[in-house]
Amino acid sequence: MTRRLAMALGLVLVAAAPGRAQEMEPKAYSPSPVGANFFVVSATRSTGAVLLDPTLPLTDVEATVHGYVAAVGHTFGLLGNLALVTAALPYATADFTGTLNQQAAATARSGLADAQFKLSVNLLGNPAMTAREFAGQRRRPIVGASVAVRTPTGQYYDTKLINIGNHRWAFKPEVGLSVPVRRFDFDIYGGAWVFTGNNDFYPGGLERTQDPVISLQAHVSYTLRPRLWVGLDSTWYSGGESRVGEGDPMTGMNNSRAGITVSVPVGARYSVKAAYASGVSVRTGTNFTTVAVAFQALWLSRR
Repeated sequence: MTRRLAMALGLVLVAAAPGRAQEMEPKAYSPSPVGANFFVVSATRSTGAVLLDPTLPLTDVEATVHGYVAAVGHTFGLLGNLALVTAALPYATADFTGTLNQQAAATARSGLADAQFKLSVNLLGNPAMTAREFAGQRRRPIVGASVAVRTPTGQYYDTKLINIGNHRWAFKPEVGLSVPVRRFDFDIYGGAWVFTGNNDFYPGGLERTQDPVISLQAHVSYTLRPRLWVGLDSTWYSGGESRVGEGDPMTGMNNSRAGITVSVPVGARYSVKAAYASGVSVRTGTNFTTVAVAFQALWLSRR
């Protein structure tokens, strides 16, 4: 029981940290010219319940998590196709309350979360083009693929049950389809997070492993004018059973979320994006309501 409780507590902040399986990213494979550069800063606030195995002596877990991310991106030509590389560095603060063995308990954490790098390529529908060539093209359906990598760079202590970082590598291959219909864009993505083991799990020296997490996203967005659009977002993710050593696995996820995103241009180079999301069906993990605001700067490289 002690090992299963440690594993459950260790999952709390892993699930709550920014950008996990529950992420929703509309227009991830949108068309763009080569030489486009992006700088994004964002802030999120997530609040709600953490649903754990009912056999554990930990109940009524509530959390408030704030995430802050700085990210950069650049588009370039790759074998004749448009490619985008991004790097993101997140920071998180979190406060948890709950009842452990019928006693009130609380804890807090703050620190750097795991950095993420992502390479995406539009394989069909958006070849590598200059800004001048891109301006004269009609929109077409896009088939894209990507791979994201999360590095074990976040704050981690093997003497603590709850940590900001995961102390492991994670990889997410994904394929996506984006279909424009007049002012609408219909997007669907499918991927899976695959994890290496954490070989220094609490209280040190134990190995925690986790099965892959499969995720599907669907988005419908409507563009009023360039860079001014509103989107309806949804995601479903399943799997992720985890275990410590040779112990019994924890209950996996089978959850879904829905939300809305609004993007508003600010001048020629800047835009502000606001998003709201909430759980629709949650079996285990976080049942959060999330509000996010992001500021993006865009400029073209001189050629």
